[in-house]
Amino acid sequence: MTLVIQFSYFAAALLFILGLKAMASPLTARKGIIWAGVGMVVATVATFFEPVIVGTTNYVLILLAIAIGGAFAYITAKKVAMTDMPQMVAIYNGLGGGSAGLIAAVSLAKAQRELHTVAQEEAAAVAASHNLPMDAALRLVDAGSIGAWMGIDVAILALLGAVIGTVAFSGSVIAWAKLDGRMKRNKLVSGHQWVNIALAIATVLLGIWVFFAGTGWPIFLFFVAAFLVGIFVTTPIGGADMPVVISLLNALTGLAVGFKGYVLGNPALIIAGIVVGAAGMLLTHLMAKAMNRPITNVLFSGFGASPDSSSEGPEGEMKEVGPDDAAYMMGFAEKVIIVPGYGMAVAQAQHKVWEMVELLEDRGVEVKFAIHPVAGRMPGHMNVLLAEAGVPYDKIFDMEEINAEFASTDVVLIIGANDVVNPAAKTDESSPIYGMPILDVDEADNVLVVKRGRGAGFSGVENHLFFDEKTRMVFGDAQKVVNGIIQTIKTM
Repeated sequence: MTLVIQFSYFAAALLFILGLKAMASPLTARKGIIWAGVGMVVATVATFFEPVIVGTTNYVLILLAIAIGGAFAYITAKKVAMTDMPQMVAIYNGLGGGSAGLIAAVSLAKAQRELHTVAQEEAAAVAASHNLPMDAALRLVDAGSIGAWMGIDVAILALLGAVIGTVAFSGSVIAWAKLDGRMKRNKLVSGHQWVNIALAIATVLLGIWVFFAGTGWPIFLFFVAAFLVGIFVTTPIGGADMPVVISLLNALTGLAVGFKGYVLGNPALIIAGIVVGAAGMLLTHLMAKAMNRPITNVLFSGFGASPDSSSEGPEGEMKEVGPDDAAYMMGFAEKVIIVPGYGMAVAQAQHKVWEMVELLEDRGVEVKFAIHPVAGRMPGHMNVLLAEAGVPYDKIFDMEEINAEFASTDVVLIIGANDVVNPAAKTDESSPIYGMPILDVDEADNVLVVKRGRGAGFSGVENHLFFDEKTRMVFGDAQKVVNGIIQTIKTM
């Protein structure tokens, strides 16, 4: 049976890796998700045959938990709007980190309980042999520390997994609340960063205390400190950085799960957790690189938390046109590139956009989509929306693939994007986004921007492009604006 269980874990790990590999391409992503799901089922079923589980009286509770969690996840995932997908990813990722933290708590509490039992037994022997009261005998015995009892390697990974999982949980809850509009605050106390440092130091010291302690309250205090670290670190982070933060928290959850796999002696958890952690760290690095900012700057600068006033505002005025004018500009163009942003997601305009593209192509217009790595509120947000609308993958291009084509483009249509097309990133050294690689839309002959209002957008950074001579603003809800463009194209 042990051989069968280990082979099942190996098969599950292989499916996880193959599934992740398949997710690298939109053409095979669906297949990859199915493979990874099958791997998870195999690993879960194999766990039921572990010696530590066989014969337990908790089968009913385990199955009940799986049923409740599975049903809740299925129902909420079916109902969630695409605009709310980042929030769902954030909160579900947090639940994974929280689970890892709870496993660590149970492991540490179990070790503490076993040490307490040992101390009681030794104290009873001392009390009997020396005719001492029990409380006096307890002061004389030393059952050892949690670190020695669990083993140094297991205890260290248990503590690391506890910190990482708990921070990922509380941080993901804050990310969810911010993305969902339930939390507007960007500071909890004055001197926020000093509080972060103090909490981090306290967590480390409490972790050391837990390692060397046998009994007492250090475990509870340790988890409280780690929980507060996640809250205080995530709260100041602005909305512009949320895609990077979600990716980082996902990586942390993976690492926590991997460490818990080592503590529990479960190979499937080790491999799955480390694979997710490594992939998340790589994605976080690539996204931070796409913003030309180090991870430390993302975590501690608070970019996007409040409007920036240090950079000079753009000169000139926004020039407004209507959907009819936009339709004629694109309808008589040879080449159009569409840059989607969160505004398209909010308006649920992706289906109308694809309908417009089909009409333009019927007129002989070449149309492509340009996606910036940090467009939207989570990694791949725009790709998911366009795929949902049925846009062929060969029409969707990453920044590196399409930037050279803007100079030969007649019209660029920007729908709800801001920082990823802001030329201040190339020209204004005082701007907080200076140095960030952007889509070079300003090199096109004409630029159309669909925007709900004249505000600076989610990050609070004013966009110089909106005041450019070649730019025309089309104000209004993206779906209504695109629908108006469609109706005009049909009459051309």
